[in-house]
Amino acid sequence: MAINIYGVDPEKEVAPIAVRDAIIECFYKAHCADSEVGSQDKETSHTYCKDIIKKGFEDTGGDFEKPTKESIQKLLNNLVEFSKNFRDQKTVQKHFQEIMQLYKKL
Repeated sequence: MAINIYGVDPEKEVAPIAVRDAIIECFYKAHCADSEVGSQDKETSHTYCKDIIKKGFEDTGGDFEKPTKESIQKLLNNLVEFSKNFRDQKTVQKHFQEIMQLYKKL
């Protein structure tokens, strides 16, 4: 049985939009699920996280609606820096490595 990484099966073909959506879910789990932001209802917290990812694409010159491998890499670098301010390095690296498994499939 394949491992599911934030809703994506890494054993199958992976599209940039699937990686983008996995990043949103990953970010939600890392930053919102167990935080004060996460104390809001799940939909509000998920929207908050999605908005941060949209802003990350914007800040790095990418297109949220049409992500590319290059724009995802820039986004990931941006999110690692952002996350260092809120999470310990071990947590940041754990989530980064999970997403990189999908990124490498692009």
